[in-house]
Amino acid sequence: MRRSVLVAAAMLEIALAQTAFDSPALAQTQAVQPRNIVLFIADGLRFCMVDDNTAPTVAAMARQGVTLRNGHALFPTFTMANASGMATGHMLGDTGTYSNTIYTGFEVPGAASSLTPFLESDVVLGDIDEHFAGSYLDEATILKLARDKGYSTASIGKIGPALVFDPTERTGEKTILIDDETGKAKGIPLSSEMSERLKTASLPLVAPTRGANGNPGDVAKPGTLSANVVQQDYFASVATRVVLPIFKERKKPFLLVFWSRDPDGTQHNQGDSLNMLTPGINGPTSLAAIRNADDDLARIRSTLGELGLLDTTDIIATSDHGFSTISKESQTSSTVKTKFADTLPGHLPLGFVALDLAHALNLPLIDPDDGYRTIGEGEHTKKGNGLIGGDRNKPKVVVAANGGSDLIYVPDGDKAMAKRIIDILLAQDYVSGIFVDSKLGKFRAR
Repeated sequence: MRRSVLVAAAMLEIALAQTAFDSPALAQTQAVQPRNIVLFIADGLRFCMVDDNTAPTVAAMARQGVTLRNGHALFPTFTMANASGMATGHMLGDTGTYSNTIYTGFEVPGAASSLTPFLESDVVLGDIDEHFAGSYLDEATILKLARDKGYSTASIGKIGPALVFDPTERTGEKTILIDDETGKAKGIPLSSEMSERLKTASLPLVAPTRGANGNPGDVAKPGTLSANVVQQDYFASVATRVVLPIFKERKKPFLLVFWSRDPDGTQHNQGDSLNMLTPGINGPTSLAAIRNADDDLARIRSTLGELGLLDTTDIIATSDHGFSTISKESQTSSTVKTKFADTLPGHLPLGFVALDLAHALNLPLIDPDDGYRTIGEGEHTKKGNGLIGGDRNKPKVVVAANGGSDLIYVPDGDKAMAKRIIDILLAQDYVSGIFVDSKLGKFRAR
Protein backbone atom coordinates (compact mmCIF):
# COMPACT_ATOMS: atom_id res chain seq x y z
CA MET A 1 0.00 0.00 0.00
CA ARG A 2 1.46 3.32 -1.02
CA ARG A 3 0.82 5.25 2.17
CA SER A 4 2.09 2.34 4.23
CA VAL A 5 5.30 2.44 2.20
CA LEU A 6 5.76 6.12 2.95
CA VAL A 7 4.93 5.65 6.62
CA ALA A 8 7.46 2.83 6.93
CA ALA A 9 10.16 4.96 5.33
CA ALA A 10 9.29 7.96 7.49
CA MET A 11 9.29 5.96 10.73
CA LEU A 12 12.65 4.49 9.88
CA GLU A 13 14.05 7.92 9.15
CA ILE A 14 12.83 9.15 12.53
CA ALA A 15 14.22 6.10 14.29
CA LEU A 16 17.61 6.48 12.63
CA ALA A 17 17.92 10.14 13.53
CA GLN A 18 19.07 9.20 17.05
CA THR A 19 19.17 12.86 18.08
CA ALA A 20 15.59 13.56 19.16
CA PHE A 21 15.13 15.06 22.62
CA ASP A 22 12.16 15.55 24.94
CA SER A 23 12.91 19.21 25.63
CA PRO A 24 15.69 21.79 25.18
CA ALA A 25 16.72 21.27 28.79
CA LEU A 26 17.00 17.52 28.46
CA ALA A 27 18.70 17.85 25.10
CA GLN A 28 21.95 18.68 26.80
CA THR A 29 22.01 15.57 28.92
CA GLN A 30 19.75 12.83 27.61
CA ALA A 31 19.18 11.51 24.10
CA VAL A 32 16.13 9.41 23.32
CA GLN A 33 16.97 5.78 22.68
CA PRO A 34 16.22 4.84 19.05
CA ARG A 35 13.15 2.64 18.74
CA ASN A 36 13.06 -0.82 17.25
CA ILE A 37 10.93 -1.46 14.17
CA VAL A 38 9.09 -4.56 12.97
CA LEU A 39 7.69 -4.29 9.45
CA PHE A 40 5.17 -7.09 8.87
CA ILE A 41 3.80 -7.54 5.34
CA ALA A 42 0.86 -9.87 4.76
CA ASP A 43 1.24 -10.44 1.02
CA GLY A 44 -2.02 -9.96 -0.89
CA LEU A 45 -4.13 -9.09 2.17
CA ARG A 46 -7.24 -7.05 1.26
CA PHE A 47 -8.14 -4.31 3.74
CA CYS A 48 -11.82 -5.26 3.64
CA MET A 49 -10.97 -8.71 5.03
CA VAL A 50 -9.47 -7.40 8.27
CA ASP A 51 -11.86 -7.86 11.17
CA ASP A 52 -11.99 -9.66 14.50
CA ASN A 53 -12.98 -12.94 12.87
CA THR A 54 -10.54 -13.19 9.97
CA ALA A 55 -7.51 -11.26 11.28
CA PRO A 56 -8.01 -10.41 14.97
CA THR A 57 -4.41 -9.35 15.63
CA VAL A 58 -4.29 -6.87 12.76
CA ALA A 59 -7.79 -5.63 13.64
CA ALA A 60 -6.79 -5.02 17.26
CA MET A 61 -3.63 -3.19 16.21
CA ALA A 62 -5.69 -1.00 13.89
CA ARG A 63 -7.93 0.05 16.78
CA GLN A 64 -5.04 0.65 19.14
CA GLY A 65 -2.71 2.40 16.74
CA VAL A 66 -2.80 4.38 13.51
CA THR A 67 -4.93 3.15 10.60
CA LEU A 68 -4.50 4.31 7.01
CA ARG A 69 -7.92 4.45 5.36
CA ASN A 70 -6.71 5.10 1.82
CA GLY A 71 -3.70 2.85 1.49
CA HIS A 72 -3.10 1.42 -1.96
CA ALA A 73 -0.47 -0.42 -3.95
CA LEU A 74 2.17 1.31 -6.02
CA PHE A 75 1.42 -1.22 -8.75
CA PRO A 76 -1.56 -3.60 -8.63
CA THR A 77 -1.03 -6.37 -7.89
CA PHE A 78 2.61 -7.42 -7.96
CA THR A 79 4.84 -8.22 -5.03
CA MET A 80 8.26 -7.20 -6.30
CA ALA A 81 7.12 -3.81 -7.56
CA ASN A 82 5.61 -2.91 -4.21
CA ALA A 83 8.46 -4.50 -2.27
CA SER A 84 10.91 -2.21 -4.04
CA GLY A 85 8.89 0.79 -2.86
CA MET A 86 8.75 -0.45 0.72
CA ALA A 87 12.45 -1.25 0.70
CA THR A 88 13.59 2.10 -0.67
CA GLY A 89 10.80 4.65 -0.28
CA HIS A 90 11.14 5.33 -4.01
CA MET A 91 8.65 5.07 -6.84
CA LEU A 92 8.98 2.45 -9.57
CA GLY A 93 10.60 4.83 -12.03
CA ASP A 94 13.56 5.05 -9.68
CA THR A 95 13.93 1.35 -8.86
CA GLY A 96 12.98 -0.06 -12.27
CA THR A 97 11.03 -2.87 -10.63
CA TYR A 98 7.79 -2.49 -12.55
CA SER A 99 6.47 -5.97 -11.85
CA ASN A 100 7.38 -9.53 -10.87
CA THR A 101 8.54 -10.36 -14.40
CA ILE A 102 10.42 -7.74 -16.41
CA TYR A 103 12.44 -7.44 -19.61
CA THR A 104 16.08 -7.04 -18.62
CA GLY A 105 17.72 -6.56 -22.02
CA PHE A 106 20.20 -9.35 -21.31
CA GLU A 107 19.95 -13.10 -20.87
CA VAL A 108 19.87 -13.79 -17.13
CA PRO A 109 21.96 -16.88 -16.21
CA GLY A 110 19.93 -17.76 -13.11
CA ALA A 111 16.71 -17.69 -15.13
CA ALA A 112 17.94 -20.24 -17.69
CA SER A 113 19.20 -17.38 -19.89
CA SER A 114 15.75 -15.82 -20.20
CA LEU A 115 15.35 -12.18 -21.23
CA THR A 116 12.19 -12.02 -19.12
CA PRO A 117 13.13 -13.37 -15.68
CA PHE A 118 10.82 -13.85 -12.71
CA LEU A 119 12.34 -11.68 -9.97
CA GLU A 120 11.25 -13.72 -6.95
CA SER A 121 14.61 -15.47 -6.86
CA ASP A 122 17.80 -14.82 -4.87
CA VAL A 123 19.90 -16.04 -7.80
CA VAL A 124 18.12 -13.89 -10.38
CA LEU A 125 18.35 -10.80 -8.20
CA GLY A 126 22.07 -11.42 -7.81
CA ASP A 127 22.55 -11.80 -11.56
CA ILE A 128 20.70 -8.57 -12.30
CA ASP A 129 22.61 -6.69 -9.60
CA GLU A 130 25.88 -7.89 -11.08
CA HIS A 131 24.85 -6.83 -14.58
CA PHE A 132 23.77 -3.36 -13.48
CA ALA A 133 26.95 -2.26 -11.68
CA GLY A 134 26.23 -4.10 -8.44
CA SER A 135 22.77 -2.77 -7.60
CA TYR A 136 19.92 -2.74 -10.11
CA LEU A 137 17.63 -0.89 -7.66
CA ASP A 138 20.15 1.96 -7.64
CA GLU A 139 18.64 3.21 -4.37
CA ALA A 140 19.54 2.71 -0.72
CA THR A 141 17.30 0.25 1.12
CA ILE A 142 16.00 0.64 4.66
CA LEU A 143 17.91 -2.37 6.01
CA LYS A 144 21.16 -1.05 4.51
CA LEU A 145 20.51 2.39 6.01
CA ALA A 146 19.65 0.83 9.37
CA ARG A 147 22.71 -1.39 9.64
CA ASP A 148 24.93 1.52 8.62
CA LYS A 149 23.50 3.34 11.66
CA GLY A 150 24.35 0.43 13.96
CA TYR A 151 21.01 -1.36 13.94
CA SER A 152 20.71 -5.14 13.98
CA THR A 153 18.82 -6.15 10.82
CA ALA A 154 16.97 -9.20 9.54
CA SER A 155 14.55 -10.06 6.76
CA ILE A 156 12.48 -13.23 6.96
CA GLY A 157 9.90 -14.79 4.68
CA LYS A 158 8.95 -15.06 1.03
CA ILE A 159 11.82 -15.46 -1.41
CA GLY A 160 12.37 -12.38 -3.55
CA PRO A 161 10.81 -9.57 -1.51
CA ALA A 162 12.71 -10.66 1.61
CA LEU A 163 16.05 -10.13 -0.15
CA VAL A 164 15.03 -6.84 -1.81
CA PHE A 165 15.26 -5.09 1.56
CA ASP A 166 19.06 -5.59 1.51
CA PRO A 167 19.82 -7.20 -1.86
CA THR A 168 23.55 -6.50 -2.08
CA GLU A 169 24.31 -8.03 1.34
CA ARG A 170 24.72 -11.63 0.23
CA THR A 171 27.10 -12.89 2.94
CA GLY A 172 24.52 -13.48 5.69
CA GLU A 173 26.88 -11.80 8.16
CA LYS A 174 25.53 -8.24 8.27
CA THR A 175 21.81 -8.80 7.69
CA ILE A 176 20.13 -12.07 8.63
CA LEU A 177 18.15 -13.43 5.67
CA ILE A 178 15.81 -16.40 6.00
CA ASP A 179 13.70 -17.36 2.99
CA ASP A 180 12.63 -20.35 0.87
CA GLU A 181 16.23 -21.05 -0.20
CA THR A 182 17.83 -20.89 3.24
CA GLY A 183 20.25 -23.76 3.73
CA LYS A 184 20.15 -24.70 0.05
CA ALA A 185 22.80 -24.35 -2.63
CA LYS A 186 21.21 -21.26 -4.22
CA GLY A 187 20.33 -19.49 -0.98
CA ILE A 188 22.02 -16.68 0.91
CA PRO A 189 24.30 -18.40 3.46
CA LEU A 190 23.69 -18.53 7.18
CA SER A 191 26.28 -16.99 9.46
CA SER A 192 27.98 -19.29 11.94
CA GLU A 193 26.07 -17.52 14.72
CA MET A 194 22.73 -18.22 13.06
CA SER A 195 23.63 -21.82 12.32
CA GLU A 196 24.51 -22.47 15.94
CA ARG A 197 21.45 -20.70 17.30
CA LEU A 198 19.14 -22.62 14.96
CA LYS A 199 20.68 -25.88 16.19
CA THR A 200 20.27 -24.80 19.81
CA ALA A 201 16.61 -24.02 19.16
CA SER A 202 16.19 -27.42 17.45
CA LEU A 203 15.24 -25.73 14.20
CA PRO A 204 16.39 -27.06 10.81
CA LEU A 205 19.17 -25.28 8.92
CA VAL A 206 17.19 -25.82 5.72
CA ALA A 207 13.89 -24.02 5.17
CA PRO A 208 10.93 -26.30 4.40
CA THR A 209 9.08 -26.14 1.10
CA ARG A 210 5.46 -25.08 0.80
CA GLY A 211 4.42 -28.72 0.53
CA ALA A 212 0.75 -29.18 -0.39
CA ASN A 213 0.28 -25.41 -0.33
CA GLY A 214 2.43 -25.18 -3.44
CA ASN A 215 -0.06 -27.18 -5.53
CA PRO A 216 -1.59 -24.77 -8.10
CA GLY A 217 -3.96 -27.28 -9.67
CA ASP A 218 -4.99 -26.97 -13.33
CA VAL A 219 -8.15 -26.83 -15.45
CA ALA A 220 -8.99 -30.42 -14.52
CA LYS A 221 -8.14 -30.58 -10.82
CA PRO A 222 -8.31 -28.08 -7.97
CA GLY A 223 -5.30 -26.50 -6.30
CA THR A 224 -4.40 -26.46 -2.64
CA LEU A 225 -6.87 -26.87 0.18
CA SER A 226 -4.38 -25.87 2.88
CA ALA A 227 -2.72 -22.62 3.92
CA ASN A 228 1.06 -22.21 3.96
CA VAL A 229 1.23 -23.28 7.59
CA VAL A 230 4.35 -25.49 7.66
CA GLN A 231 6.72 -23.12 5.90
CA GLN A 232 5.50 -20.04 7.73
CA ASP A 233 5.62 -21.80 11.08
CA TYR A 234 9.33 -22.26 10.40
CA PHE A 235 9.80 -18.59 9.49
CA ALA A 236 7.87 -17.44 12.56
CA SER A 237 9.81 -19.84 14.78
CA VAL A 238 13.12 -18.49 13.49
CA ALA A 239 11.92 -14.93 14.11
CA THR A 240 10.63 -15.55 17.63
CA ARG A 241 12.98 -18.22 18.98
CA VAL A 242 16.25 -17.13 17.37
CA VAL A 243 16.36 -13.69 15.76
CA LEU A 244 14.52 -11.59 18.35
CA PRO A 245 16.45 -13.18 21.27
CA ILE A 246 19.72 -12.43 19.45
CA PHE A 247 18.63 -8.83 18.96
CA LYS A 248 17.78 -8.48 22.65
CA GLU A 249 21.20 -9.82 23.65
CA ARG A 250 22.97 -7.34 21.39
CA LYS A 251 21.31 -4.43 23.23
CA LYS A 252 21.09 -2.38 20.05
CA PRO A 253 18.08 -1.07 18.16
CA PHE A 254 16.86 -3.40 15.42
CA LEU A 255 14.81 -3.53 12.25
CA LEU A 256 13.04 -6.79 11.43
CA VAL A 257 11.15 -7.34 8.17
CA PHE A 258 8.75 -10.30 8.07
CA TRP A 259 7.22 -10.98 4.65
CA SER A 260 4.34 -13.44 4.99
CA ARG A 261 3.62 -15.34 1.77
CA ASP A 262 0.08 -15.91 3.00
CA PRO A 263 -2.57 -15.05 2.08
CA ASP A 264 -1.18 -14.31 -1.43
CA GLY A 265 0.34 -17.73 -2.15
CA THR A 266 -2.73 -19.60 -0.99
CA GLN A 267 -5.10 -17.25 -2.82
CA HIS A 268 -3.23 -17.92 -6.06
CA ASN A 269 -3.40 -21.68 -5.57
CA GLN A 270 -6.72 -22.04 -3.71
CA GLY A 271 -8.71 -25.12 -4.67
CA ASP A 272 -12.11 -23.99 -3.41
CA SER A 273 -13.27 -22.60 -6.74
CA LEU A 274 -12.22 -24.74 -9.69
CA ASN A 275 -13.15 -22.92 -12.93
CA MET A 276 -15.68 -20.77 -11.05
CA LEU A 277 -15.62 -17.15 -9.92
CA THR A 278 -17.30 -17.94 -6.61
CA PRO A 279 -16.38 -18.39 -3.84
CA GLY A 280 -13.05 -17.50 -5.45
CA ILE A 281 -10.62 -16.11 -2.91
CA ASN A 282 -13.37 -15.83 -0.30
CA GLY A 283 -13.43 -19.58 0.26
CA PRO A 284 -12.28 -21.39 3.42
CA THR A 285 -8.74 -22.05 2.17
CA SER A 286 -7.99 -18.38 1.55
CA LEU A 287 -9.62 -17.40 4.85
CA ALA A 288 -7.33 -19.89 6.59
CA ALA A 289 -4.37 -18.21 4.88
CA ILE A 290 -5.38 -14.79 6.22
CA ARG A 291 -5.62 -16.26 9.71
CA ASN A 292 -2.25 -17.97 9.23
CA ALA A 293 -0.57 -14.62 8.54
CA ASP A 294 -2.40 -13.01 11.43
CA ASP A 295 -1.27 -15.78 13.79
CA ASP A 296 2.36 -15.21 12.77
CA LEU A 297 2.04 -11.51 13.59
CA ALA A 298 0.51 -12.44 16.95
CA ARG A 299 3.50 -14.70 17.72
CA ILE A 300 5.96 -11.93 16.91
CA ARG A 301 4.07 -9.42 19.02
CA SER A 302 3.80 -11.88 21.92
CA THR A 303 7.53 -12.61 21.81
CA LEU A 304 8.35 -8.91 21.86
CA GLY A 305 6.30 -8.69 25.05
CA GLU A 306 7.99 -11.71 26.62
CA LEU A 307 11.42 -10.28 25.84
CA GLY A 308 10.55 -6.88 27.27
CA LEU A 309 10.87 -5.24 23.85
CA LEU A 310 7.25 -4.39 23.05
CA ASP A 311 7.22 -0.93 24.61
CA THR A 312 10.30 0.13 22.64
CA THR A 313 9.23 -1.36 19.30
CA ASP A 314 7.03 0.14 16.58
CA ILE A 315 5.12 -2.53 14.65
CA ILE A 316 3.97 -1.65 11.14
CA ALA A 317 1.52 -4.15 9.64
CA THR A 318 0.65 -3.68 6.00
CA SER A 319 0.00 -5.40 2.68
CA ASP A 320 1.80 -4.99 -0.62
CA HIS A 321 -1.32 -5.21 -2.78
CA GLY A 322 -4.88 -6.47 -2.91
CA PHE A 323 -6.27 -9.45 -4.78
CA SER A 324 -9.22 -10.40 -6.96
CA THR A 325 -10.74 -13.36 -8.75
CA ILE A 326 -10.95 -12.78 -12.50
CA SER A 327 -12.75 -14.34 -15.43
CA LYS A 328 -10.58 -15.77 -18.21
CA GLU A 329 -13.25 -15.61 -20.88
CA SER A 330 -13.13 -13.39 -23.97
CA GLN A 331 -15.26 -12.70 -27.03
CA THR A 332 -12.57 -10.79 -28.96
CA SER A 333 -9.27 -12.61 -28.50
CA SER A 334 -8.03 -14.62 -31.45
CA THR A 335 -6.76 -17.24 -29.01
CA VAL A 336 -10.23 -18.41 -27.95
CA LYS A 337 -10.75 -19.78 -31.44
CA THR A 338 -7.74 -22.07 -31.00
CA LYS A 339 -7.77 -25.27 -29.00
CA PHE A 340 -5.13 -25.55 -26.28
CA ALA A 341 -4.63 -28.73 -24.30
CA ASP A 342 -4.51 -26.91 -20.95
CA THR A 343 -7.27 -24.33 -21.54
CA LEU A 344 -11.06 -24.54 -21.37
CA PRO A 345 -12.93 -23.71 -24.60
CA GLY A 346 -13.70 -20.00 -24.80
CA HIS A 347 -11.14 -19.17 -22.15
CA LEU A 348 -7.85 -17.30 -22.53
CA PRO A 349 -4.69 -19.44 -22.49
CA LEU A 350 -1.48 -18.62 -20.69
CA GLY A 351 0.32 -15.86 -22.58
CA PHE A 352 -2.76 -14.67 -24.49
CA VAL A 353 -1.46 -11.09 -24.78
CA ALA A 354 1.70 -12.21 -26.57
CA LEU A 355 -0.34 -14.57 -28.76
CA ASP A 356 -2.89 -11.91 -29.71
CA LEU A 357 -0.22 -9.31 -30.51
CA ALA A 358 1.84 -11.73 -32.59
CA HIS A 359 -1.28 -12.78 -34.51
CA ALA A 360 -2.47 -9.22 -35.16
CA LEU A 361 1.02 -8.01 -36.13
CA ASN A 362 1.54 -11.11 -38.29
CA LEU A 363 4.95 -11.66 -36.74
CA PRO A 364 6.52 -14.82 -35.27
CA LEU A 365 6.41 -15.44 -31.53
CA ILE A 366 9.51 -16.70 -29.74
CA ASP A 367 9.57 -18.19 -26.23
CA PRO A 368 12.39 -16.71 -24.08
CA ASP A 369 11.77 -19.34 -21.40
CA ASP A 370 11.91 -22.43 -23.62
CA GLY A 371 15.12 -22.29 -25.61
CA TYR A 372 13.93 -19.37 -27.74
CA ARG A 373 11.88 -21.66 -29.94
CA THR A 374 9.18 -20.36 -32.27
CA ILE A 375 5.64 -20.99 -31.05
CA GLY A 376 3.40 -22.93 -33.41
CA GLU A 377 -0.37 -23.21 -33.86
CA GLY A 378 -2.16 -24.48 -30.74
CA GLU A 379 0.83 -23.65 -28.51
CA HIS A 380 1.56 -20.91 -26.04
CA THR A 381 4.81 -19.87 -24.42
CA LYS A 382 5.97 -21.70 -21.31
CA LYS A 383 5.47 -18.84 -18.85
CA GLY A 384 3.37 -16.47 -20.92
CA ASN A 385 6.28 -14.22 -21.89
CA GLY A 386 7.08 -13.66 -25.55
CA LEU A 387 9.45 -12.05 -28.06
CA ILE A 388 7.60 -10.89 -31.15
CA GLY A 389 9.31 -10.37 -34.51
CA GLY A 390 13.02 -10.27 -35.24
CA ASP A 391 15.08 -12.71 -33.20
CA ARG A 392 16.25 -13.17 -29.63
CA ASN A 393 18.80 -10.39 -30.06
CA LYS A 394 16.55 -7.82 -31.74
CA PRO A 395 12.87 -8.46 -30.94
CA LYS A 396 10.38 -5.89 -32.20
CA VAL A 397 8.10 -6.35 -29.18
CA VAL A 398 8.61 -8.01 -25.80
CA VAL A 399 5.76 -9.14 -23.56
CA ALA A 400 6.55 -9.79 -19.91
CA ALA A 401 3.47 -11.65 -18.69
CA ASN A 402 2.34 -10.80 -15.18
CA GLY A 403 -1.09 -12.38 -14.94
CA GLY A 404 -3.36 -9.39 -15.31
CA SER A 405 -1.13 -6.37 -15.91
CA ASP A 406 1.38 -7.34 -18.56
CA LEU A 407 4.39 -5.23 -19.47
CA ILE A 408 4.91 -4.60 -23.19
CA TYR A 409 8.27 -3.30 -24.40
CA VAL A 410 9.23 -1.82 -27.76
CA PRO A 411 13.03 -2.14 -27.49
CA ASP A 412 13.91 0.05 -30.49
CA GLY A 413 11.46 2.80 -29.48
CA ASP A 414 9.43 2.49 -32.69
CA LYS A 415 6.50 4.91 -32.17
CA ALA A 416 4.57 3.51 -35.13
CA MET A 417 4.80 0.04 -33.60
CA ALA A 418 3.64 1.41 -30.26
CA LYS A 419 0.58 2.91 -31.98
CA ARG A 420 -0.22 -0.41 -33.67
CA ILE A 421 0.02 -2.23 -30.35
CA ILE A 422 -2.26 0.27 -28.65
CA ASP A 423 -4.89 -0.05 -31.38
CA ILE A 424 -4.75 -3.86 -31.19
CA LEU A 425 -5.17 -3.87 -27.42
CA LEU A 426 -8.01 -1.36 -27.40
CA ALA A 427 -10.00 -3.75 -29.60
CA GLN A 428 -9.83 -6.45 -26.90
CA ASP A 429 -12.55 -6.89 -24.28
CA TYR A 430 -9.98 -7.87 -21.63
CA VAL A 431 -8.18 -4.51 -21.74
CA SER A 432 -9.08 -1.66 -19.39
CA GLY A 433 -6.24 0.83 -18.97
CA ILE A 434 -3.14 1.21 -21.12
CA PHE A 435 -0.26 3.25 -19.74
CA VAL A 436 2.38 4.41 -22.22
CA ASP A 437 5.90 5.69 -21.61
CA SER A 438 5.95 9.40 -22.46
CA LYS A 439 9.09 8.81 -24.53
CA LEU A 440 6.91 7.06 -27.11
CA GLY A 441 4.62 10.08 -27.41
CA LYS A 442 0.92 10.68 -26.82
CA PHE A 443 -1.75 8.53 -28.41
CA ARG A 444 -5.49 8.86 -28.84
CA ALA A 445 -7.98 6.04 -28.94
CA ARG A 446 -9.82 5.53 -32.20
